[in-house]
Parts: sequence; structure tokens; C-alpha cells
Amino acid sequence: MYKQNNNFEYDLKFGQMKEKELADILENQKIEVKTDCKWKKTGNVAVEYKSRGKPSGISTTKAEYWAFILDANGYAEGILIVPIAKLLIIAKYHYQLGHITNGGENSDMVLVPITDLVK
Repeated sequence: MYKQNNNFEYDLKFGQMKEKELADILENQKIEVKTDCKWKKTGNVAVEYKSRGKPSGISTTKAEYWAFILDANGYAEGILIVPIAKLLIIAKYHYQLGHITNGGENSDMVLVPITDLVK
């Protein structure tokens, strides 16, 4: 756990540790990557859980992480990388609240507020 410190060496070591953590995720873990183009307007990202009446997306992924590319007019304004275990809990909660929409190609999606992903 990081504790605020005015010691450059301490902060440098902590930063390097987190850089290695991110490199490990990107190089050694399975990541499901999805682009969301409506996030800026809605404040949500859509998580697919069913397509054409069959489980898909979050229901069937073998990934360890889910990456949301937050697209705005063809440019990535940010990328959120969330552990699947955390996303499953949050998505299930919003599914139970009825935050559901139909995506393209007969996909059922649960709408997850971005703020819930970064808590």
C-alpha cells in the first residue's frame, strides 16, 4: 500500500513497482478488450452478457482482466483495466437493478457506471 512520502527514492521504487505490475498484466494476462463509444454521453460502459440468446461476453470470458477503451470521435480518451472478478460483481449488481439494454447484433448488455469501476 502506498503511503504519501516526500522521499524521492521511496516514490521512485513505488512507481517502478506499479510499472512492473502493469507490464505483467499487459504481457502475461489474458485481457478482453472492448471499445465503448457512448460512455461520454451516458457515463456508463456496456458489458455484454448474452448474444443471440446464448451466454457471451462477461458470462463466458476466460480473461483475467477486461479493458474498456473509452472512445470519443475515433480517439481513445482513456483505457480502464478492471479485474474480471471485480467486474462480475459490479455487473451483476447493475443487472439486478435492471440496468440492461440491447446492443447491436442481438446482444444483451448490462450498463455499468464508470464511477463504479474506479471506486
